[in-house]
Amino acid sequence: MLDKKDSYKSFMGLTPLILFVIMFLVTGIVTKDFSSMPVLVGFMFVLAYALSLNRKDKKISLEEKVEIFARGGGESTIILMVTIFILAGAFYSVANAMGSVDATVNFGLSILPSKAILPGIFIISCIISFAMGTSMGTITAIVPIAIGMSQQTGLDISLLMGTVVGGAMFGDNLSFVSDTTIAAARTQGIELRDKFKMNALIVLPAVISTIIILALVPEAKGTVEVGEYSLIKILPYISIIVSALIGLNVMVVLAIGIGTGAILGLSLGAFNFVELLGFIQRGFGWMQDLCLIAIVIGGIIALMDYYGGVNYLLDKITSKIKSKKGAEAGIATLAALIDVATANNTISIVTAGPLSKDISKQYAIDLRRTASLLDIFSSAFQGLLPYGGQLLVAAGLAQISPMEIVPYNYYSFLMILFGGLSIVFNIPKLKGYQKETIIEQKAEEEIF
Repeated sequence: MLDKKDSYKSFMGLTPLILFVIMFLVTGIVTKDFSSMPVLVGFMFVLAYALSLNRKDKKISLEEKVEIFARGGGESTIILMVTIFILAGAFYSVANAMGSVDATVNFGLSILPSKAILPGIFIISCIISFAMGTSMGTITAIVPIAIGMSQQTGLDISLLMGTVVGGAMFGDNLSFVSDTTIAAARTQGIELRDKFKMNALIVLPAVISTIIILALVPEAKGTVEVGEYSLIKILPYISIIVSALIGLNVMVVLAIGIGTGAILGLSLGAFNFVELLGFIQRGFGWMQDLCLIAIVIGGIIALMDYYGGVNYLLDKITSKIKSKKGAEAGIATLAALIDVATANNTISIVTAGPLSKDISKQYAIDLRRTASLLDIFSSAFQGLLPYGGQLLVAAGLAQISPMEIVPYNYYSFLMILFGGLSIVFNIPKLKGYQKETIIEQKAEEEIF
């Protein structure tokens, strides 16, 4: 059974989340722009509504509700996640300031096969997004180059945009410094490398299939111009990947990346010490909204839990679940639906994570698998939303409709396909749930 001290359940406890979905959709439909509603402002309205609710069996004061909210927002996993988000922002800011982003992009293009432009640009987008940990950053960096490729080779601009977005979602889903990876791992209490290994085994067939499909597109004519780059400027990203793969704590990994970028930037004259501090602060600022959203969501979910919404949702989901596979499908569906509603896969994972963990405990699902399913399905749907940030940015730069890109994001469609197949056929097979309980305990010990 679920590990719940309070078995009270009520549909009313779910209405804060439903209110946010309605606000988001109505605002997007009225303005014809689904990015028009500030997410944090929306959740503050939801918080005000949540504080106005009460249970039928027991009424409490506003001060007590605020205390529940504060405990939820200050939960150790949330605060640790916020700290990691801030460090990730600092790393990207420092790497960008010292020219590491441009150097990595141009290095990738320099090894791009001239007779396999589409598979090549997909692979490069995968590499860049995996190194940078951000789909938006990858799209911003690669799309202008892809537009030039379209002009030089005559390739369909929509096809190129879909290819870039697909590759960007690869890293968004798998990178050690991606906020979705961090969120998925921390909400389930597992290590980043364990989530990575599981996740990679599930999406690898999607990567290979995408490359094959792109290779079958008729070859384009023309050449791709590559800018200058210095291999030494790529070292910050290499340090991140290597230190993460050997299993260092994620905060140590990010600290190494920031330190490497700082030392190289100072040595190369990209910035002085005072400017370096400014770039670090800029990176903190980039993640400020996400950090606040994570805290507010944590508090709102705590209130929803108290009002019986979490138990109600779990009861409805689990009442239709007859097997472990059904539970996994429920977790995947939950992550996808919240992403479709919010157009933000990180928010989807933060919101669905605690609920999914409860389902996993009830059905003895390996928490590495749960984290992977959360990230795979939220990221896959995020890459297909015409009102999502990724497609809006790509379409805006290419001056086309986001809807024109959707059919060509082969990788996101294949992520959904192979993610579903992994549930149906239980692939990859794991040694057992007990091992994950131990991993979770170690993660908790690390936190405290």
